[in-house]
Amino acid sequence: MNITWLGHSCFCLEEAGYRIVLDPFSQVPGLADTRTEGHKVLCSHDHFDHNHADGVTLLADAPCPFAIRTVDVFHDDQGGALRGENRIHILSAGGVTAVHLGDLGHQLTAEQAAAIGRCDALMVPIGGVYTVDPAGAKAVVEQLRPRVIIPMHYKDGTRGLQELQPLSDFLALFTAPPVRRYGGPSMALTADTPAQIAVLTL
Repeated sequence: MNITWLGHSCFCLEEAGYRIVLDPFSQVPGLADTRTEGHKVLCSHDHFDHNHADGVTLLADAPCPFAIRTVDVFHDDQGGALRGENRIHILSAGGVTAVHLGDLGHQLTAEQAAAIGRCDALMVPIGGVYTVDPAGAKAVVEQLRPRVIIPMHYKDGTRGLQELQPLSDFLALFTAPPVRRYGGPSMALTADTPAQIAVLTL
């Protein structure tokens, strides 16, 4: 499975030429609105920085190699009273499973974690304010125990929502696994991919 970060919380997951775009965005400071192609678009919730489906040109229909599951959670720690619901997407293909948490705003219950199940790669929001903060994200990581941790939804200099915390605040909480800084936005996830915090770059 190939995982490409398109900025903010938007990713393209590709297997055997089939492309799924998660959480395309608009109006995120320092980033151009999502413009890409995909066979399917999945949005965790209906906010402008996660639901810009018009920015994805749909490709001709093709057999989908992904098994897709969802777990419904909340965008805040008050049962959705502040920001509503949020949907976690679990995508499996090629012998691996990637989990996109969307704008998770609370700690997972044991039941929610069990419903998510196996997690080879976890796309986790870390910036706080609208989601779990770095410490809260680390707690979710410890609960789900992914081999690969992919931070998202944080401030990166002038890019991203400026009220969010930066990536460095999250990385400072870890002594393991090692941080791998990729020279681009993509990585290949296989059954042999070693444990790491994968920092993808635009």
